[in-house]
Amino acid sequence: MTLRGSSAGESRDSVAASDGRFAIVAARFNSEVTDRLIQGAKRALCAHGASSDNIEVVRVPGAWELPQAVAAAVRVGRFDAIVALGCVIRGETPHFDYVCMEASLGLGAVARGASIPVAFGVLTTDDLEQALARAGTGPDNKGFEAAISVLDMIAVYRSMGAI
Repeated sequence: MTLRGSSAGESRDSVAASDGRFAIVAARFNSEVTDRLIQGAKRALCAHGASSDNIEVVRVPGAWELPQAVAAAVRVGRFDAIVALGCVIRGETPHFDYVCMEASLGLGAVARGASIPVAFGVLTTDDLEQALARAGTGPDNKGFEAAISVLDMIAVYRSMGAI
């Protein structure tokens, strides 16, 4: 696993999460993987000053349900940023393609319409081994990386006066 191309390994001294309220919306499906993604996201947020009391984890059935739950989290107005996490593993049918496409397009649509940062942390892998490799304990954990992304975006929004 490599962080090449990822900003997760870079210093985040200028990114503080101490006053932020965060939602982690995560699929229960493939929980062996998504539980690890959640832990990675929490680890990143807390490492940058977030209080665990200000991190709310919302579980949904699967990746298909992520866009509607993230849209609801945006609407309630309690959060400064949202991290969407899921894991879809390729099977023998085209179901994988449909779920991945709708999770991706749906979360993209929500993110474009949201007034707060929304990070995409949905794994789309060929097998469980690939998924587990992306949900490890280090900064290469894609939940960790997605949380770093929302912290970066909070800084971007603030620099523009958008929040």
